[in-house]
Amino acid sequence: MTRPTSITGSEHGRSPALPRLLLTAGEPAGIGPELCVRLAAQPLDTTRLAAVGDADWLAHQADALGLPVRIERLAPDAPVPVHRAGVLAVRDHPLATTPTPGAPDPANAAAVLATLDSAVDACRDGLADAMVTAPLQKSAIADAGIAFSGHTEYLAARLGAATPVMMLVAGRLRVALATTHLPLSAVPAAITGPLLEHVLAVLDRDLRTRFAIARPRIAVCGLNPHAGEDGHLGTEELRVIAPALERARADGLDVRGPLPADTAFTPAALAQCDAVLAMYHDQGLPVLKASGFGEAVNVTLGLPIIRTSVDHGTALDIAGRGVADPSSLRAAVELARALARDATA
Repeated sequence: MTRPTSITGSEHGRSPALPRLLLTAGEPAGIGPELCVRLAAQPLDTTRLAAVGDADWLAHQADALGLPVRIERLAPDAPVPVHRAGVLAVRDHPLATTPTPGAPDPANAAAVLATLDSAVDACRDGLADAMVTAPLQKSAIADAGIAFSGHTEYLAARLGAATPVMMLVAGRLRVALATTHLPLSAVPAAITGPLLEHVLAVLDRDLRTRFAIARPRIAVCGLNPHAGEDGHLGTEELRVIAPALERARADGLDVRGPLPADTAFTPAALAQCDAVLAMYHDQGLPVLKASGFGEAVNVTLGLPIIRTSVDHGTALDIAGRGVADPSSLRAAVELARALARDATA
Protein backbone atom coordinates (compact mmCIF):
# COMPACT_ATOMS: atom_id res chain seq x y z
CA MET A 1 0.00 0.00 0.00
CA THR A 2 1.25 3.50 -0.84
CA ARG A 3 1.96 5.26 2.45
CA PRO A 4 1.14 8.96 2.81
CA THR A 5 4.11 11.30 2.95
CA SER A 6 4.06 14.57 4.86
CA ILE A 7 4.12 18.25 3.93
CA THR A 8 5.13 20.83 6.53
CA GLY A 9 4.08 24.44 6.57
CA SER A 10 7.30 25.56 4.89
CA GLU A 11 7.21 23.28 1.84
CA HIS A 12 4.70 25.23 -0.23
CA GLY A 13 4.73 28.98 -0.76
CA ARG A 14 1.53 30.98 -0.55
CA SER A 15 -0.19 32.40 -3.60
CA PRO A 16 -3.23 34.36 -2.41
CA ALA A 17 -4.50 34.84 -5.96
CA LEU A 18 -5.29 31.12 -6.26
CA PRO A 19 -8.49 29.95 -4.55
CA ARG A 20 -7.81 27.55 -1.66
CA LEU A 21 -10.33 24.69 -1.66
CA LEU A 22 -10.88 22.01 0.97
CA LEU A 23 -12.57 18.78 -0.14
CA THR A 24 -14.23 16.65 2.55
CA ALA A 25 -14.12 12.95 1.73
CA GLY A 26 -17.67 12.16 2.90
CA GLU A 27 -18.98 8.77 4.04
CA PRO A 28 -15.93 6.47 4.11
CA ALA A 29 -18.01 3.39 3.18
CA GLY A 30 -19.52 5.19 0.18
CA ILE A 31 -18.03 6.45 -3.06
CA GLY A 32 -16.71 9.75 -1.66
CA PRO A 33 -13.12 8.60 -1.03
CA GLU A 34 -13.00 6.98 -4.49
CA LEU A 35 -14.22 10.20 -6.08
CA CYS A 36 -11.52 12.17 -4.25
CA VAL A 37 -8.65 10.04 -5.52
CA ARG A 38 -10.11 9.85 -9.03
CA LEU A 39 -10.30 13.66 -9.05
CA ALA A 40 -6.75 13.89 -7.71
CA ALA A 41 -5.50 11.85 -10.66
CA GLN A 42 -6.78 14.51 -13.07
CA PRO A 43 -5.24 17.85 -13.98
CA LEU A 44 -7.30 20.82 -12.80
CA ASP A 45 -7.12 24.48 -13.70
CA THR A 46 -4.65 26.12 -11.36
CA THR A 47 -6.17 25.64 -7.93
CA ARG A 48 -5.05 25.07 -4.38
CA LEU A 49 -6.75 21.87 -3.23
CA ALA A 50 -6.56 19.55 -0.24
CA ALA A 51 -8.80 16.74 0.92
CA VAL A 52 -9.99 16.42 4.50
CA GLY A 53 -10.32 12.80 5.59
CA ASP A 54 -8.43 9.67 6.60
CA ALA A 55 -5.13 9.75 4.68
CA ASP A 56 -4.53 6.00 5.01
CA TRP A 57 -8.03 5.14 3.74
CA LEU A 58 -7.59 7.49 0.77
CA ALA A 59 -4.23 5.85 0.02
CA HIS A 60 -5.95 2.46 0.19
CA GLN A 61 -8.57 3.67 -2.28
CA ALA A 62 -5.89 4.78 -4.73
CA ASP A 63 -4.13 1.42 -4.45
CA ALA A 64 -7.37 -0.53 -4.85
CA LEU A 65 -8.20 1.41 -8.00
CA GLY A 66 -4.68 1.09 -9.40
CA LEU A 67 -4.43 4.86 -9.66
CA PRO A 68 -0.98 6.50 -9.62
CA VAL A 69 -2.04 8.94 -6.90
CA ARG A 70 0.38 9.79 -4.10
CA ILE A 71 -1.14 10.88 -0.78
CA GLU A 72 0.69 13.68 1.02
CA ARG A 73 -0.37 14.27 4.61
CA LEU A 74 -0.45 17.98 5.49
CA ALA A 75 0.89 19.33 8.75
CA PRO A 76 -1.77 21.23 10.75
CA ASP A 77 -0.13 24.57 9.93
CA ALA A 78 0.54 23.85 6.25
CA PRO A 79 -1.23 26.03 3.67
CA VAL A 80 -3.44 24.46 1.02
CA PRO A 81 -1.01 23.48 -1.78
CA VAL A 82 -1.37 23.94 -5.51
CA HIS A 83 -2.97 20.84 -7.01
CA ARG A 84 -0.77 18.58 -9.08
CA ALA A 85 -2.26 15.72 -11.08
CA GLY A 86 -1.39 12.45 -9.34
CA VAL A 87 -0.99 14.00 -5.88
CA LEU A 88 -3.65 14.42 -3.19
CA ALA A 89 -2.77 16.58 -0.21
CA VAL A 90 -4.77 15.50 2.85
CA ARG A 91 -5.61 17.07 6.18
CA ASP A 92 -5.66 13.83 8.10
CA HIS A 93 -8.64 12.85 10.27
CA PRO A 94 -8.21 9.17 11.14
CA LEU A 95 -11.31 7.00 11.28
CA ALA A 96 -12.26 4.94 14.31
CA THR A 97 -12.64 1.71 12.32
CA THR A 98 -11.57 0.49 8.90
CA PRO A 99 -14.54 0.97 6.54
CA THR A 100 -16.29 -1.82 4.69
CA PRO A 101 -17.47 -0.48 1.32
CA GLY A 102 -21.24 -0.37 1.19
CA ALA A 103 -21.69 -0.80 4.95
CA PRO A 104 -21.46 2.48 6.89
CA ASP A 105 -20.30 2.14 10.49
CA PRO A 106 -21.76 4.58 13.05
CA ALA A 107 -18.45 4.30 14.92
CA ASN A 108 -16.96 6.55 12.24
CA ALA A 109 -19.65 9.24 12.50
CA ALA A 110 -17.68 11.51 14.84
CA ALA A 111 -14.61 11.40 12.58
CA VAL A 112 -16.74 12.16 9.54
CA LEU A 113 -18.28 15.21 11.21
CA ALA A 114 -14.81 16.30 12.33
CA THR A 115 -13.85 16.67 8.66
CA LEU A 116 -16.76 19.09 8.19
CA ASP A 117 -15.80 21.04 11.30
CA SER A 118 -12.19 21.27 10.14
CA ALA A 119 -13.15 22.60 6.70
CA VAL A 120 -15.72 25.03 8.12
CA ASP A 121 -13.26 26.40 10.64
CA ALA A 122 -10.59 26.87 7.99
CA CYS A 123 -12.99 28.79 5.74
CA ARG A 124 -14.32 30.87 8.61
CA ASP A 125 -10.81 31.69 9.83
CA GLY A 126 -9.53 32.73 6.41
CA LEU A 127 -7.29 29.68 5.90
CA ALA A 128 -9.38 28.42 2.96
CA ASP A 129 -11.65 30.15 0.46
CA ALA A 130 -14.29 27.45 -0.08
CA MET A 131 -15.24 23.93 0.89
CA VAL A 132 -16.47 21.15 -1.39
CA THR A 133 -18.22 18.15 0.13
CA ALA A 134 -18.48 14.54 -0.98
CA PRO A 135 -21.76 12.88 0.08
CA LEU A 136 -22.52 11.74 3.62
CA GLN A 137 -24.74 8.91 4.86
CA LYS A 138 -27.26 10.62 7.14
CA SER A 139 -28.50 7.34 8.61
CA ALA A 140 -25.02 6.33 9.82
CA ILE A 141 -24.67 9.59 11.72
CA ALA A 142 -28.18 9.31 13.15
CA ASP A 143 -27.45 5.70 14.20
CA ALA A 144 -24.52 7.05 16.21
CA GLY A 145 -27.01 9.09 18.23
CA ILE A 146 -26.14 12.41 16.57
CA ALA A 147 -28.99 14.56 15.26
CA PHE A 148 -28.16 15.23 11.62
CA SER A 149 -30.52 16.07 8.76
CA GLY A 150 -27.93 17.01 6.15
CA HIS A 151 -24.88 19.07 5.24
CA THR A 152 -26.95 22.20 4.63
CA GLU A 153 -28.51 22.34 8.07
CA TYR A 154 -25.33 21.21 9.88
CA LEU A 155 -23.14 23.86 8.28
CA ALA A 156 -25.69 26.57 8.99
CA ALA A 157 -25.85 25.61 12.66
CA ARG A 158 -22.06 25.43 12.89
CA LEU A 159 -21.76 28.92 11.40
CA GLY A 160 -24.69 30.43 13.29
CA ALA A 161 -26.45 31.25 10.02
CA ALA A 162 -30.18 31.80 9.70
CA THR A 163 -32.17 29.42 7.52
CA PRO A 164 -29.82 28.40 4.67
CA VAL A 165 -31.00 27.87 1.12
CA MET A 166 -30.16 24.81 -0.97
CA MET A 167 -29.73 25.50 -4.67
CA LEU A 168 -28.65 23.09 -7.37
CA VAL A 169 -27.03 24.31 -10.56
CA ALA A 170 -26.83 22.53 -13.91
CA GLY A 171 -25.61 24.91 -16.59
CA ARG A 172 -28.09 27.81 -16.71
CA LEU A 173 -30.71 25.91 -14.74
CA ARG A 174 -30.77 26.90 -11.08
CA VAL A 175 -33.30 25.37 -8.70
CA ALA A 176 -33.55 26.51 -5.08
CA LEU A 177 -35.67 24.92 -2.36
CA ALA A 178 -37.97 26.57 0.16
CA THR A 179 -37.80 23.43 2.34
CA THR A 180 -35.13 20.75 2.23
CA HIS A 181 -35.00 17.41 4.03
CA LEU A 182 -38.51 17.11 5.40
CA PRO A 183 -41.12 14.36 5.11
CA LEU A 184 -43.68 15.38 2.52
CA SER A 185 -46.38 15.41 5.20
CA ALA A 186 -44.48 18.16 7.06
CA VAL A 187 -44.01 20.47 4.09
CA PRO A 188 -47.31 22.44 4.07
CA ALA A 189 -46.94 23.54 7.69
CA ALA A 190 -43.28 24.46 7.13
CA ILE A 191 -44.10 26.85 4.29
CA THR A 192 -44.83 30.18 5.94
CA GLY A 193 -44.75 33.77 4.78
CA PRO A 194 -41.64 34.67 6.82
CA LEU A 195 -39.82 31.58 5.53
CA LEU A 196 -40.56 32.41 1.89
CA GLU A 197 -39.57 36.05 2.32
CA HIS A 198 -36.28 34.98 3.91
CA VAL A 199 -35.51 32.38 1.23
CA LEU A 200 -36.31 34.81 -1.57
CA ALA A 201 -34.13 37.52 -0.01
CA VAL A 202 -31.18 35.11 0.34
CA LEU A 203 -31.66 33.77 -3.18
CA ASP A 204 -31.86 37.25 -4.68
CA ARG A 205 -28.82 38.48 -2.74
CA ASP A 206 -26.58 35.52 -3.55
CA LEU A 207 -27.55 35.49 -7.22
CA ARG A 208 -26.42 39.12 -7.30
CA THR A 209 -23.26 38.82 -5.23
CA ARG A 210 -22.02 35.33 -6.10
CA PHE A 211 -23.38 34.77 -9.59
CA ALA A 212 -23.11 38.38 -10.83
CA ILE A 213 -26.76 38.61 -11.96
CA ALA A 214 -27.64 42.28 -11.71
CA ARG A 215 -31.40 41.82 -11.28
CA PRO A 216 -32.33 38.18 -10.70
CA ARG A 217 -35.63 36.96 -12.08
CA ILE A 218 -37.05 34.31 -9.76
CA ALA A 219 -39.91 32.00 -10.71
CA VAL A 220 -41.75 30.58 -7.70
CA CYS A 221 -43.67 27.31 -7.82
CA GLY A 222 -46.93 26.75 -6.04
CA LEU A 223 -47.31 23.91 -3.58
CA ASN A 224 -50.40 22.21 -4.98
CA PRO A 225 -51.26 20.87 -8.46
CA HIS A 226 -52.06 23.73 -10.83
CA ALA A 227 -50.83 26.13 -8.10
CA GLY A 228 -54.01 25.43 -6.17
CA GLU A 229 -56.48 26.06 -9.01
CA ASP A 230 -57.78 29.27 -7.36
CA GLY A 231 -58.25 27.47 -4.06
CA HIS A 232 -60.02 24.39 -5.40
CA LEU A 233 -56.90 22.18 -5.09
CA GLY A 234 -55.47 23.72 -1.94
CA THR A 235 -55.32 27.15 -0.38
CA GLU A 236 -51.62 27.59 0.48
CA GLU A 237 -51.08 29.63 -2.67
CA LEU A 238 -53.82 32.11 -1.76
CA ARG A 239 -53.15 32.23 1.98
CA VAL A 240 -49.36 32.06 2.17
CA ILE A 241 -47.38 32.02 -1.06
CA ALA A 242 -49.00 34.83 -3.09
CA PRO A 243 -48.98 37.31 -0.16
CA ALA A 244 -45.30 36.53 0.51
CA LEU A 245 -44.48 37.20 -3.15
CA GLU A 246 -46.33 40.51 -2.99
CA ARG A 247 -44.23 41.56 -0.01
CA ALA A 248 -41.06 40.48 -1.82
CA ARG A 249 -42.05 42.57 -4.84
CA ALA A 250 -42.65 45.53 -2.56
CA ASP A 251 -39.04 45.08 -1.39
CA GLY A 252 -37.84 45.33 -4.99
CA LEU A 253 -37.42 41.65 -5.89
CA ASP A 254 -38.36 40.39 -9.35
CA VAL A 255 -40.44 37.35 -8.41
CA ARG A 256 -43.10 35.61 -10.48
CA GLY A 257 -45.76 33.19 -9.33
CA PRO A 258 -46.99 31.15 -7.72
CA LEU A 259 -46.68 29.04 -10.87
CA PRO A 260 -47.88 25.51 -11.55
CA ALA A 261 -44.79 23.35 -11.10
CA ASP A 262 -45.66 21.22 -14.12
CA THR A 263 -45.21 24.22 -16.46
CA ALA A 264 -42.61 26.26 -14.52
CA PHE A 265 -39.82 24.10 -15.94
CA THR A 266 -40.74 24.25 -19.61
CA PRO A 267 -38.03 25.74 -21.85
CA ALA A 268 -40.13 28.84 -22.57
CA ALA A 269 -40.72 29.48 -18.87
CA LEU A 270 -37.08 28.88 -17.91
CA ALA A 271 -35.95 31.37 -20.56
CA GLN A 272 -37.77 34.06 -18.59
CA CYS A 273 -36.03 33.47 -15.25
CA ASP A 274 -32.62 33.09 -13.64
CA ALA A 275 -33.70 30.65 -10.94
CA VAL A 276 -36.72 28.63 -9.89
CA LEU A 277 -37.80 28.35 -6.26
CA ALA A 278 -39.48 25.00 -5.59
CA MET A 279 -41.51 24.43 -2.44
CA TYR A 280 -39.98 21.07 -1.55
CA HIS A 281 -37.13 18.73 -2.39
CA ASP A 282 -38.82 16.37 -4.84
CA GLN A 283 -40.75 19.12 -6.62
CA GLY A 284 -37.70 20.77 -8.14
CA LEU A 285 -34.73 18.43 -7.97
CA PRO A 286 -36.02 15.59 -10.19
CA VAL A 287 -36.31 18.10 -13.04
CA LEU A 288 -32.80 19.40 -12.53
CA LYS A 289 -31.27 15.96 -12.15
CA ALA A 290 -33.06 14.67 -15.21
CA SER A 291 -31.44 17.41 -17.26
CA GLY A 292 -27.96 17.38 -15.74
CA PHE A 293 -27.42 14.48 -13.33
CA GLY A 294 -23.77 13.73 -12.73
CA GLU A 295 -22.70 17.23 -13.72
CA ALA A 296 -24.91 19.34 -11.45
CA VAL A 297 -23.67 21.08 -8.32
CA ASN A 298 -25.31 21.69 -4.96
CA VAL A 299 -24.61 25.20 -3.59
CA THR A 300 -25.53 26.31 -0.09
CA LEU A 301 -26.71 29.92 -0.10
CA GLY A 302 -27.04 32.11 2.96
CA LEU A 303 -23.75 31.04 4.57
CA PRO A 304 -20.80 33.35 5.31
CA ILE A 305 -18.57 30.85 3.47
CA ILE A 306 -18.67 29.20 0.04
CA ARG A 307 -19.80 25.58 0.01
CA THR A 308 -20.53 23.37 -2.99
CA SER A 309 -21.25 19.66 -3.23
CA VAL A 310 -22.09 16.83 -5.57
CA ASP A 311 -25.60 16.25 -6.89
CA HIS A 312 -25.80 12.62 -5.71
CA GLY A 313 -25.63 10.47 -2.61
CA THR A 314 -23.18 7.95 -1.21
CA ALA A 315 -24.08 5.24 -3.77
CA LEU A 316 -23.49 2.41 -1.32
CA ASP A 317 -24.57 -0.10 -3.96
CA ILE A 318 -21.49 0.61 -6.09
CA ALA A 319 -19.00 1.49 -3.34
CA GLY A 320 -15.82 -0.54 -3.66
CA ARG A 321 -16.55 -1.60 -7.23
CA GLY A 322 -14.32 1.02 -8.84
CA VAL A 323 -16.97 2.43 -11.15
CA ALA A 324 -17.84 5.78 -9.50
CA ASP A 325 -17.88 8.82 -11.81
CA PRO A 326 -16.21 11.98 -10.41
CA SER A 327 -17.89 14.34 -12.91
CA SER A 328 -20.19 16.01 -10.38
CA LEU A 329 -17.36 16.38 -7.85
CA ARG A 330 -15.19 17.98 -10.51
CA ALA A 331 -18.05 20.34 -11.41
CA ALA A 332 -18.43 21.21 -7.71
CA VAL A 333 -14.72 22.01 -7.45
CA GLU A 334 -14.83 24.14 -10.59
CA LEU A 335 -17.84 26.12 -9.37
CA ALA A 336 -16.31 26.60 -5.90
CA ARG A 337 -13.12 27.85 -7.53
CA ALA A 338 -15.06 30.31 -9.71
CA LEU A 339 -17.15 31.59 -6.80
CA ALA A 340 -14.07 31.97 -4.59
CA ARG A 341 -12.12 33.71 -7.35
CA ASP A 342 -14.94 36.17 -7.97
CA ALA A 343 -15.35 36.80 -4.23
CA THR A 344 -11.71 37.88 -3.90
CA ALA A 345 -11.45 39.71 -7.24
